[in-house]
Amino acid sequence: MTAATPHEAAESRLHAVAAAFAGRPGVVLPADGPRHFGTATLRLGRTIVAMTPGEHLVVTLPAARVAALVAAGEGAPFPEGRPPMRAWVAITSDDPGVWRDRIAEALTHVGG
Repeated sequence: MTAATPHEAAESRLHAVAAAFAGRPGVVLPADGPRHFGTATLRLGRTIVAMTPGEHLVVTLPAARVAALVAAGEGAPFPEGRPPMRAWVAITSDDPGVWRDRIAEALTHVGG
């Protein structure tokens, strides 16, 4: 049996963590919606809130929060190696509790 790639492990983690948001109005779980950018996504309506394009969770948050997470070493600019998108951050922790908290923040950010 082949070990999961870092991307596959991240997608699996996103599916598991996203289950905590099942039943929340407007939330489209990764298993229930189409893939975007070649990866699993969590959406609020039609808006992507979280995704796993590599080995990290990437979420949309206010630019000031993204900057704070990067400055604290809790996140990395996204995308890596290109001019970063101000409202997106790659979460460097693979702790499911951290992922759940950042997804909750992102849902609040997108949902107003």
